[in-house]
Amino acid sequence: MAKSTSRKKARRRMILLGLTSIVIIFVMTFTIGKYWVEIFEKYQEKKELDKELTLLKEKEEALKVDANKLQNPDYIARYAREKYQYSKDGEFILQIPEE
Repeated sequence: MAKSTSRKKARRRMILLGLTSIVIIFVMTFTIGKYWVEIFEKYQEKKELDKELTLLKEKEEALKVDANKLQNPDYIARYAREKYQYSKDGEFILQIPEE
């Protein structure tokens, strides 16, 4: 009977060890999977933000060019005449309809 109880105890330990190992493996796999999903989402977000950064840099360059142009008084006068239909003394503005 002593051998039987020691075998039962050993079997219980093995079952408990096996179940504990399975639970630990499951938890670790779940945690690693969760982190991989987070990493993938951050990678996608980085790609989108890189695209947005590129567009904003292009817009910044265009605005710098416009700012430099606006330093020239002749450009400002021509821009105001074209955009807002201002005229010099003695000038007439004729509007031509676009087709």
